[in-house]
Amino acid sequence: MWLTIIAFAALGLHAAGVLAAMHAVMHARTAQGAFAWALGLVLLPYVTLVPYLFLGESHFSGYVDLHRQRQERRFVLCNGTEWPDRGAYLKRHAVANDERYSAIGNMLKTGMHGGHALTLLIDGEAAFASMFEAIARAEHYVLLQFFIIHDDELGRRLQTALLERAAAGIPVCVLYDSIGSHDLPRHYVARLRESGVQVHPFATRRWRNRFQLNFRNHRKVLVVDGYCGFVGGLNAGDEYLGLKPPLAPWRDTHIRIEGPAVADLYRSFAEDWDWVTGEQPPFRPPHEHCGNAQTMIVATGPADRQESCSLFFTQAIHAARERVWITTPYFVPDQSVFSALRLAAFRGVDVRVLIPCRPDHRTVFMASTLYAHEATLCGVRVFRYRPGFIHQKVMLIDSDTAVVGSMNLDNRSFRLNFEIASLNVDEAFAAEVEKMLTEDFANADEVNPEEYRRLPYLKRVALQVARMFDPVL
Repeated sequence: MWLTIIAFAALGLHAAGVLAAMHAVMHARTAQGAFAWALGLVLLPYVTLVPYLFLGESHFSGYVDLHRQRQERRFVLCNGTEWPDRGAYLKRHAVANDERYSAIGNMLKTGMHGGHALTLLIDGEAAFASMFEAIARAEHYVLLQFFIIHDDELGRRLQTALLERAAAGIPVCVLYDSIGSHDLPRHYVARLRESGVQVHPFATRRWRNRFQLNFRNHRKVLVVDGYCGFVGGLNAGDEYLGLKPPLAPWRDTHIRIEGPAVADLYRSFAEDWDWVTGEQPPFRPPHEHCGNAQTMIVATGPADRQESCSLFFTQAIHAARERVWITTPYFVPDQSVFSALRLAAFRGVDVRVLIPCRPDHRTVFMASTLYAHEATLCGVRVFRYRPGFIHQKVMLIDSDTAVVGSMNLDNRSFRLNFEIASLNVDEAFAAEVEKMLTEDFANADEVNPEEYRRLPYLKRVALQVARMFDPVL
């Protein structure tokens, strides 16, 4: 009898595996992902069926419809009504068309604005000091979004800052990702809500998100009163201040923006907020003519019609004529981005990639090691940061362009996560970023192309196996 039950259970698992494989073939975002899932689900449903429930979903509706409708209509929400003159607003603040990045703007239906003051915030202490100062000065509203919020010392400092503004009668809206902040205790959120802070977890599905680990909102955004905004790689937790070994010290970067592009930071937050709550956050127009920098807010995600994050990196790398310096904690590029890096090196561009020497995710680190080796064979210089874990997501192009944001060079950022970055054209700001990165590279060891060949055979096999998981890394 038990043998019969086991046989029927095995048959049922294989049948479910076949059905799931058909779903993967029809809905996976890449051919490689479809093949990997289908093969595993058909041959080893006992191992792959449960992970597929968590990681295999590749499409979602609702949010997609909302996002694409707004992209087509090109509006920013303002106090419960459309802003019908947004097209004129963008035209009034757009700079002369920069052909290097116009394709990015056309893809995302956004524009590059002039008149910005930019502040480079190196590491957590400087970033959170500036963010707390801006929150304390808020007179009209605070809009805050993090992938991760921890109930630790920094998280409680953030909580106190938000509670103080709420006690002063200032509207405070907070979004956190429901998976990224999975260990955020209920009492942390309850205290905020009881004190008047509007706080909600982000999920792409309102009613069915229990088994959904894809489509995470990886954005880190703060907008205060419309006059300033922040974006970058930092979340709200003690590790981002370098207080948690063994990854300490933690190396990260944020940017403070003042000027017209703050309206696009607001737009990104407002769309997520409206999806989660059905309401619109308060709005005030940004200040004008705050400085000389030109800025484009690049908000990408799986709701876009194109694989916008991957295409953003591809176009930005193709635009380079002198150099491309990139820092990323995870170096698992797709073929288009990897090809762009290699072609840039072949045409004489100074291509450098800075990655960690310590892993926080072992499989990703192993895949990154293999990609680093292959990149060096094409003339790309790859460095491993020695002092601690490098988490910053920064790109420097030529002598005038710098990108600071939340985007990693991996499949999750390219296709599965909601991401955001600030693309800035300004020689003075780029010089600051160059100085910062020069110091980072000075604290790193360059990867030698011979390192891979010196590894034991089984280690090289393990690296190749790790790369096979690219679609879900």
